[in-house]
Amino acid sequence: LQYNRVWIPDKEEVWQSAEITKNYKAGDHFLRVQLEDGTELNYPVDPAALPPLRNPDILVGENDLTALSYLHDPAVLHN
Repeated sequence: LQYNRVWIPDKEEVWQSAEITKNYKAGDHFLRVQLEDGTELNYPVDPAALPPLRNPDILVGENDLTALSYLHDPAVLHN
């Protein structure tokens, strides 16, 4: 999962984009991520409910939501 981008919940912005900076292994309780502003953090995760993946930038602004690779709340809101 290293270098994949995900959406993590945020109290102020609802969702924030983050890039995974360290490989996730089954059983880990944290994802090491970097937010778009450069902030690095250990984001706590439930192994059964990892954060939703972010769509590639080429799909941002797509008129047809069925063309999105990942269709979930943060993807629709961002699009």
